[in-house]
Amino acid sequence: MKRCVIAGGAEIRDYERMKEYLRADDFIIYCDSGLRHMEGLGRQPSLIIGDFDSAERPDIDVETIVLPVAKDDTDTMHAVKVGIDRGFTDFLLLGVIGGRADHSLVNLYALFYLDSHGCRGMIADDYSEMEVVSAHPEMINGRTVTVRGRAYVEDRYPFFSLINMTGTARGITIRNAKFPLENAEITSDYQYATSNEVLAGKTAEIIVGEGRLLLIKDLYR
Repeated sequence: MKRCVIAGGAEIRDYERMKEYLRADDFIIYCDSGLRHMEGLGRQPSLIIGDFDSAERPDIDVETIVLPVAKDDTDTMHAVKVGIDRGFTDFLLLGVIGGRADHSLVNLYALFYLDSHGCRGMIADDYSEMEVVSAHPEMINGRTVTVRGRAYVEDRYPFFSLINMTGTARGITIRNAKFPLENAEITSDYQYATSNEVLAGKTAEIIVGEGRLLLIKDLYR
């Protein structure tokens, strides 16, 4: 199955690095002012979505979904839902962090929306990569069991952080890192798993036994 790439209107400074994430068969949705990234990313849209309150509607022969200005979903969130409706399970979001804090936060929560719908999502910006690590139910031998969430961080990332955006996450274990954890708990009102470091030559392992955490992998010191 192809991956769905959604480009929003937030600033992208390093287009060459962003282009390294792209694959030849990606289905690319440009959202409203995200169209300004089309030349920098060097990719034509598969679909355009927007209310066009912050960019002029393009006159190109590409499927376009025009949204009302007054609506519940942002253009980016609507694009996420369209991607899910069209059967995509793997998503990459670019140009969705930076500028307005409200839009940045809503776009971060889009990762949790994707996770809730059984999809994998990643946000990449000029400084980091972001994804959700979550425990999730699975049917095994005819009964539903909770499977621990797992993620890995290579030592090429200078720092990584685990942030709880909602509720309480339990059974958190971090191995092969400067600050290890074993069966720990992180609540949404107290964050202490910030700026951890992978041990040189190792790959950090992250396990979440209950709940969901936002994993941010920093690209620069």
